Amino acid sequence: MKKSFGYIVLSFVVLMGLSAPQAFAGNKDRSGQAGAAELLINPWAASSGWGNAGMSFVHGVDAIFGNVAGISSCNTLDVNFSHTSWLVGVGNDTRISSFGFLARVGESTVLGLSFMSFSLGVIPITTVENPDPGTLGTYKPNLMNINLSFAKSFSNSISGGFNLKIISESIKDMSGVGVAIDAGIQYVTGPFDNVHFGVTLKNIGPTMKFSGDGISLRVFMDQNSNQQFTMVQRVDDFELPTQLSISAAYDFLFAETNRITIAGNFNSNSFTNDQFTAGLEYGWREILLIRAGYTYENGMWTKGGVLDSDECRNINRGLSAGLSVQVPLSKKENPIKLAIDYSYRDTYTYAGTHSVGARIIF
Repeated sequence: MKKSFGYIVLSFVVLMGLSAPQAFAGNKDRSGQAGAAELLINPWAASSGWGNAGMSFVHGVDAIFGNVAGISSCNTLDVNFSHTSWLVGVGNDTRISSFGFLARVGESTVLGLSFMSFSLGVIPITTVENPDPGTLGTYKPNLMNINLSFAKSFSNSISGGFNLKIISESIKDMSGVGVAIDAGIQYVTGPFDNVHFGVTLKNIGPTMKFSGDGISLRVFMDQNSNQQFTMVQRVDDFELPTQLSISAAYDFLFAETNRITIAGNFNSNSFTNDQFTAGLEYGWREILLIRAGYTYENGMWTKGGVLDSDECRNINRGLSAGLSVQVPLSKKENPIKLAIDYSYRDTYTYAGTHSVGARIIF
């Protein structure tokens, strides 16, 4: 076990060393300079209900986003569906549809696969010559993330995992494809396995660049000529939004039927402000779970105590809340469970984000 743990630590040290210039060089002045910002959106209703505070012991399909080491808790098979109304009130009614499943393929090994697709609505085409919407038709952006995950339990206390992401962004005449990896570790200790720690590094990968007919245009040779030629514009590449998360949690157990968990998570963002999240989750027989969290970032409050300061750089901040109902379908020792999840996240603009999900746990 010690040898395996040493391999995990060594791998993490190497990975963090390679990514340190990206993970720790960021500040608020770099806000908006990264691409693929959807990689920082949690589409799963259970873990987002307390602002991602529970990343130290997140489990199931939710762990593919939160801390991939957590998928190692899968017994046989986990299936998760989720639908998110992102930034309610925005003009195009952005929706996020997600599906994921986990399968145990060995005594200590779990594999996972998930899809995250965005529906951004229909956007009118406008140009310099035709600035009025509705005259040139419309276009529809397509964004999709695919995650291939692997995790292994090295002991009853330590688990680690890696996640390969395939990023696809496109419109009708232009597209960009990228890849990134996540790596995570979870450690549990305490007399009742009630102390949790987690570290995860996300979105480490090469830069992305768009290509296609959308970056070319027809121009005239000169003002006095009718001859045209095609000019291809140079497109700059962009970095991915690297993030380092460090989290911890403690379970208070009462009469074997009640649990109260306090959790905290620190996110170091390479292209925006860092964030701190504190959360609380109450569980009754692990059937009813109620959770809430609060996310803070520097500059979120003005000197006068007014929320929504202009210094705020992240869309998610402030309160979040959610609940889950997990119903066992039999009285076996490890029964199949059906779960329904809901979460609400306050946002810097618009009317917040709502997520609803359904899980089947075998």
